[in-house]
Amino acid sequence: MMRIEECDVAVIGGSLGGVAAALAAARAGVSVILSEETAWIGGQVTNQAVSALDEYRGVERVPGTRSYADFREAIRQRYRQDWSLPAPLEGETPLNPGNGWVSRLCFEPRVALDVLLAMLAPYVAAGRVKIHTRARPVSCQGDPTHVQAVEIEQPGGRRTSIRARYFLDATDLGDLLPLAGVPYVCGAEAREDTGEPHASPDGPHPGRVQSFTVCFLCEFCPGENHTIRKPRGYARFRREQPYSLTLINHLGQSVPYNFFSATPERPLPFWTYRRVFDAGLLRGAGSQRDIALINWPSNDYRWGNLIDQPASVKAAVLDEARRLSLGFLYWLQTEAPRDDGQGLGYPELKLLPDALGTRSGLAQAPYVRESRRIISQRRITEQDITVELNPGKSEAAFPDSVGIGWYAMDLHACVGDESTMYAATLPFQIPLGALLPLACDNLIAACKNIGTTHLTNGAYRLQPVEWSIGEAAGALAAHCGQNGLRPRQVRETPAELARFQALLRAQGVNLSWPAGFYTAKEE
Repeated sequence: MMRIEECDVAVIGGSLGGVAAALAAARAGVSVILSEETAWIGGQVTNQAVSALDEYRGVERVPGTRSYADFREAIRQRYRQDWSLPAPLEGETPLNPGNGWVSRLCFEPRVALDVLLAMLAPYVAAGRVKIHTRARPVSCQGDPTHVQAVEIEQPGGRRTSIRARYFLDATDLGDLLPLAGVPYVCGAEAREDTGEPHASPDGPHPGRVQSFTVCFLCEFCPGENHTIRKPRGYARFRREQPYSLTLINHLGQSVPYNFFSATPERPLPFWTYRRVFDAGLLRGAGSQRDIALINWPSNDYRWGNLIDQPASVKAAVLDEARRLSLGFLYWLQTEAPRDDGQGLGYPELKLLPDALGTRSGLAQAPYVRESRRIISQRRITEQDITVELNPGKSEAAFPDSVGIGWYAMDLHACVGDESTMYAATLPFQIPLGALLPLACDNLIAACKNIGTTHLTNGAYRLQPVEWSIGEAAGALAAHCGQNGLRPRQVRETPAELARFQALLRAQGVNLSWPAGFYTAKEE
């Protein structure tokens, strides 16, 4: 017999946006059920192992939301506590536990999981939040205009029907959208559709989605040999990927990196790119060694798509993507040029299964860059946010803003299109209309599935932006439920929109950028 559970707000998908949504809704006083397909909530920063945050300059000074700043500070406080570090002095550079050069905050995924669970703990203890892990959505009741219930399945075939007033799709692939019959797009739109100068000139390509990456963590163990077995398909991966320590930068230039050593010509080594634990910095680390997150173009998987595929195809794609990542590790262990010129490979690299909660040593879920995207009340296009198309502006503003973000329009190689893109953007706002489907009155997008385009998704997909999207979605669902409103009413009624925006500001959500934050010289 199927179990039935009821709540005010059902958050389907425990992504980073999903956690932020659950926190916001619970903080507002409503009941929440949060479901997640993997064993860990937290998405990018935990089960996908992308725990070197992709953030904008000035994030310490102007965080997207107060709760996101709290999350970042809790990460740092955890390391100060665990490794007996002194409190920071005024004006001191904030702690970066991994000291990775790609981010101001690099940390271990398990630490992020602990912090997120601790943030939710008071609401779980009060009975306001219930969490289901290893639970995937399998069906919906209702119709494309109104969702009545979502059925989730857990190991052993156990099924639960979740009934709620509002449903938030916070899955990384927008998995609730096809189940609910909510219209969406995926892949690359046609130029004549969006009007974007860099959109597809030869019609839409639904399968042209950004590559995804199966990340992993490695510890460097001097004097030890931890070489893995050569994965099936290695010769092809090595040849066609190809495996390399060279990056192509946003100017199209090839930039070679040393593995460890820094030189005047190559000051930023590969190893410290996304290092998440710096044993030298964390003085109390004792016998623990450096740990690095491996998320590099060499393990970006661009040969297949996870969206709207039969289960057998999806399984095959994931299997090949995992072998591609293991192949890159094997190449690093056996064929990467050593900085000292003494042979090839670094067999000292050791996979860390326990650090990711898996037997394989690979992340529990792939790092997904591009999702299904709702056909929304307001679509964000290239014309809205890029510096090139908005000369003289200091911010990409929307009257229905519910948050802020800033990142370049960054597109990795895609399925069927190996070209990349990196275009400067203005600091931007998040329009409420991008979170709302055209017709469904009680489903809200809360992750990377908002109404962006293939291009602008490249700027709105990063961790701090996803958090802001989720927080706005959770706050909106709670606000609507408590005031007898529908999301469309909030957006379309000036007085209601102003009231909701005031509520967000009171909760520490920034809706616009401070005057003078950005100048063209920064680009």
